[in-house]
Amino acid sequence: MRIVFAGTPEFAATALQAIVAAGLEVVLVLTQPDRPAGRGMKLAPSPVRQLALAHRIEVAAPQSLSLHKGGEAAVAAHSRMRSLRADVLVVAAYGLILPQAVLDIPRGLPDAGCGRITALNIHGSLLPRWRGAAPVARAIEAGDTATGITIMQMEAGLDSGPMLLAEPTPILADDSAATLSARLATIGARLIVEALRQGAAGRLKALPQRAEGVTYAHKLDKHEAWLDFAVDAGVLARRVRAFDPFPAACTRRGNTTLKFWRAHASPDRVQAPPGTVIAASASGLHIACGDGTLVVTELQRPGSRRMNTADFLAGMPIAVGEVFSGPPPDPAA
Repeated sequence: MRIVFAGTPEFAATALQAIVAAGLEVVLVLTQPDRPAGRGMKLAPSPVRQLALAHRIEVAAPQSLSLHKGGEAAVAAHSRMRSLRADVLVVAAYGLILPQAVLDIPRGLPDAGCGRITALNIHGSLLPRWRGAAPVARAIEAGDTATGITIMQMEAGLDSGPMLLAEPTPILADDSAATLSARLATIGARLIVEALRQGAAGRLKALPQRAEGVTYAHKLDKHEAWLDFAVDAGVLARRVRAFDPFPAACTRRGNTTLKFWRAHASPDRVQAPPGTVIAASASGLHIACGDGTLVVTELQRPGSRRMNTADFLAGMPIAVGEVFSGPPPDPAA
C-alpha cells in the first residue's frame, strides 16, 4: 500500500509516526508551509514536516492545493501524487482545503459499501457532532462529557463522509484542548493504522452519518479569547480550558493583557460588579462573574512564562477590588 499523508500539527505527526512505525509505506507528505514561530518569529517547519524529513520522506508544502489558487506549486503537487501512484490519502489536521481533484487522485482501497475509498480522515470528534475545524476546543467549550476519534471516508462535504472506525474517550474535568488533543492523537494514530490494515484486506465497513445531531466546530478566532465576566463562571472556566493553547483566554488589567491558563468555577456569589477581584492568594485569583466566581490558578503576563497564582502574585501583586476589563477599544471604531 502506497500512502500520501497530509497533516500539519503535532496531532497529525503522532499519526504519521504510527503509520511509519507500522511499516506502512508513505511515499509523500503534504503539509502547510513553514510559519513564523517563537519570540523571534523565525520561520519554523511544522511538526509533520520535521518528522517526515527525519524519516527521509518526500515533502510538499504548497500554499493551496487548488489549481486556481495554488499556482505552479499546486500543479506540481497534483502531478507528483499521480506519478507516485498512491493507493490512499490519509488526512489529519492538514489545515488546507482538499479539492475533489485531489481526493480523486489515489487509486483507492477496496469498496467498503460506500464506493472506492481514496482518502481517509482522522477527525477529533464522534461524528456527526462537531464537524469542522476545531472539534476538540468546541467540545470542551460546550461542556461535553465525552468525545472521541472518527476515521471517516472523505468526500466533498465538510466532514460528512461515511464513518469507518470510531472510539470514544471521556472529557475529564481538568482537560484543556492541549491535553485532550494529545489523548485523541494517540487514539487516532492507533485507529488509522487499524483502518489502513483493514482497508488493504477489504474488511472496512462504512456507516453513513446520522442526519440528526450535526453540530459545527467553527474555527477559533483571537477575538473569542477576551473573557466577558458578565456571563456564568462555569462558561468562562470551560473557555479557559478550551482556548489552551490557542487563542488563550485573556483579560485586561489596565493596559496590560493577562492570559488565563487554568481556572475553575465556584458557586460562591458575591455582591460585586463582574470582573472584580474578590480574593487574591496562593490558592487562586477569585473574580466575580455574572453568576458565580471564576478561580484562576495559572496565568501569564506579557514577556513572562505561565505560572501558578502564588508565583504570579509574588511578581505582580493584584489587590482585592481591582476590576478586569475586556479588549482595548478599536481605534478604527
